[in-house]
Amino acid sequence: MKRIFNTRVIATLIVALVAAVLIAVSLALSSGRNAGQNLTETLLQPFRTGAAAFTREAERLYNYIYRYEALEAENRLLKEQITQMEQENEQAAQFARENERLRELLNLQEDYPEYRFVPAYIIGWNNSDYRSSFTIGKGTAAGVEIGMCAVTEYKQVVGLITAVGANWATVTTVLDSNLQISAQVSGAGYTGVAQGTLQTGQAGDIRLDYLSADAVLKSGDLVVTSGSSYYPKGLTLGRIASFGLSEGGTSRFAEVSAAADFTQLEQVFLITDYIVE
Repeated sequence: MKRIFNTRVIATLIVALVAAVLIAVSLALSSGRNAGQNLTETLLQPFRTGAAAFTREAERLYNYIYRYEALEAENRLLKEQITQMEQENEQAAQFARENERLRELLNLQEDYPEYRFVPAYIIGWNNSDYRSSFTIGKGTAAGVEIGMCAVTEYKQVVGLITAVGANWATVTTVLDSNLQISAQVSGAGYTGVAQGTLQTGQAGDIRLDYLSADAVLKSGDLVVTSGSSYYPKGLTLGRIASFGLSEGGTSRFAEVSAAADFTQLEQVFLITDYIVE
């Protein structure tokens, strides 16, 4: 309202009113009507003109407010529809990702019929460093126990259950330095101990130590678990990014890039039962 009846509009109305008075007086003096009639018409004309102008402004104001409210309501409706569509799209994308993971899990189950898997969603990450550990929404009520291995649908090692409650469990990831895993270079057969580098400040995601001093390594070589009471044999840890000799020169080490993408993890699969080779 204040923007409509601003100084410019008021000044325009005053000028129009004065001009209307002058024109009316001039016409009255030049016409053949009697003085009383001319005076009455002269006095009334400016008010008629002003009233007409005010009516037009009021109509424009009403139309403006009506259109504004209609557009505002339409805008709110469109925003609500967009929000709903975004939520539906995200839900559909989530279902698609879950279906893809379950399909891959079925393939994994066919390749390893001796394994038993429990799927679990991630419900929270470690506050200090998300790569160190996270919490899943399954616990002892679903058969989860400390020491169970967590993997992706592609057989990539994610970590180990290190704490558990009735409906939750903590997974410490392979990037954490507190985990040590018996591992080997696939194909070549060189064995060593894999340990996360998160707290050590060393390069790479995982460091594979105690390899044979005469081991022939290549960047890109696949590193897998060699089998233990915690980790079945043949699970993927990652690929060698670089390698070298230990400080004493008695063994080789390799810096390994983790296979699991921890920035995209939504769901993991716990291996609850398997045959130790």
